[in-house]
Amino acid sequence: MKDFFYITGIILVMLPFFYLISTTNQSIYSLALFILILYPTLAALVNGAPFVPTPMTAVDRMIKAAGLKKGDKIYDIGCGDGRIVHQASKNYEISATGFELSPFVYLLARIKHLLWKSKAKIVFGNFKKHNLSDADVIFCYLLPETLAKLEPKLSRELKKGAKVVSYAFPVSPWTEKTKLERDPENRLAPIWIYEKS
Repeated sequence: MKDFFYITGIILVMLPFFYLISTTNQSIYSLALFILILYPTLAALVNGAPFVPTPMTAVDRMIKAAGLKKGDKIYDIGCGDGRIVHQASKNYEISATGFELSPFVYLLARIKHLLWKSKAKIVFGNFKKHNLSDADVIFCYLLPETLAKLEPKLSRELKKGAKVVSYAFPVSPWTEKTKLERDPENRLAPIWIYEKS
């Protein structure tokens, strides 16, 4: 509820700018479209992270580090353009689902889904509202504050043996099972791999 009021406040502050920078006459429809596009985009920023694509070399490292097996169910929470779920479903016989809340990034993921002829599923929505208890592996590239808020949900829902693979930031207060160190030569951030005990 706090996020709702925060995002609504940002939109209300931005409305005058919308009218000032627009060169055409506004209607109630253009205002509604502005809010419909802006709200989920801001919600994605508040609830997760800005869209920063994971380098493909890091995607391959993350997938390999996860130790995927045939039949695994994976989720990418805040999947961006879907590159992890698309790549994982292409190379492994698994069920892959990505969640994305920003409408623009979700559209990009859907276009890539068609271009790559991917078997992965891309869901427009907030991963916080989905039960993740059937996951074998969770992939994420989220900000530390978001990971800290997400930790109780993961601790509560994940089954024993489920893995969490986090790019760039650790999941506090967990202790990683493995960590792939930063690769400065290729400009890759560290990767933390956790396993639910």
